[in-house]
Amino acid sequence: MAPSRNGMLLNPHFHKDWQKRVRTWFNQPARKLRRRRARQAKARRIAPRPVAGPLRPSVRCPTIRYHTKVRAGRGFTLEELKAAGIHKKVARTIGIAVDSRRRNRSAESLQTNVQRLKEYRSKLILFPRKASAPRKGDSSAEELKMATQLTGPIMPIRNVHKKEKARVISEDEKNFKAFASLRMARANARLFGIRAKRAKEAAEQDVEKKK
Repeated sequence: MAPSRNGMLLNPHFHKDWQKRVRTWFNQPARKLRRRRARQAKARRIAPRPVAGPLRPSVRCPTIRYHTKVRAGRGFTLEELKAAGIHKKVARTIGIAVDSRRRNRSAESLQTNVQRLKEYRSKLILFPRKASAPRKGDSSAEELKMATQLTGPIMPIRNVHKKEKARVISEDEKNFKAFASLRMARANARLFGIRAKRAKEAAEQDVEKKK
């Protein structure tokens, strides 16, 4: 039980050399400054590329608890890149993250990320490797003059929440028993195999009786 009020401390251990074991954090302000300077140095080093790094895909969080939330993923799938008409090796060179392990589970996510790639490609200003000999797909000289370094996140992902209007609860909704429906659905799924087996055996017996 914790001591209360201005009472005597029970069994105090104050003869330890506690000052040797104290963890101080006096370097916190200097570290903050060092991190800021490192960020600024990196931004200058990679200029005119975006500070935030490569473009990330829009993905849903795993598990039922969080799958309503949309966030930035690791990289675009090979299927998404193919649909957008971008080669996987070229994608990494023009600031697009690639994840060869992720799979597209739905057509909706595929279309969302394909549109994201196409929008990025339309906005992209691509510098030529040699200023004297620009290649096909490189930006024009006028576009290169307009180029500025992007400091924030590239095409930020926002969660859109649709608000439903209040309405009167119908009789069917009032009479619906959610718990009983779930139990019945679980039972049907569990007994599906044995019921199919029994139905098959019954059908075979009927065939034998008719013979």
